[in-house]
Amino acid sequence: MLWPFNHFRKPRLAPRGTIEAIYGMIVTQAREPVFYQGLGVPDTVNGRFDLLLVHLWMILRRLRQVEGGAEAAQALFDHFCNDMDANLREMGVGDLAVPKRMLAFGEAFYGRSAAYDLALTDSGEALAQAFCKNVLGGDNIDHARRLASYAQAAIAGLDGIDDAALLAASWRFPSPLSLTEQGHD
Repeated sequence: MLWPFNHFRKPRLAPRGTIEAIYGMIVTQAREPVFYQGLGVPDTVNGRFDLLLVHLWMILRRLRQVEGGAEAAQALFDHFCNDMDANLREMGVGDLAVPKRMLAFGEAFYGRSAAYDLALTDSGEALAQAFCKNVLGGDNIDHARRLASYAQAAIAGLDGIDDAALLAASWRFPSPLSLTEQGHD
């Protein structure tokens, strides 16, 4: 039931189309081939999921800094959950198994987000260690360091965007192309 006095509330900060645009930017960035070809992120369902979580974490982190950003952050997270649910069903996961898988996705997101938040307050090396463990399966700390450098640059870029531009999806992630130039295998 719709509450008849909703028109007295503040309008939503980020309309649905904007949330879809931001989520589309996250997915597009997480699919950049350089992450898989140059940085050792496994080009698997799990690898892509982990990289999607890194980008979602960065955006949600920034939205927490926006006045009233909790609503936009919740809408973005809900959109992510709906997308994961739809993807599971497309992959043929049965109706009874979807809730268990969604619970696992939620636990993965919250666990990784907490680890990344803690690591970010510690050091770039701590963030690299967290990425090495969670994204790269414990392999190749050099790739994880480059991924951490990318995340720090992306976070700095997001922090430099004014709130209105952030909520209007008027920004871009930095290019990850320079990541493989920082070091070679």
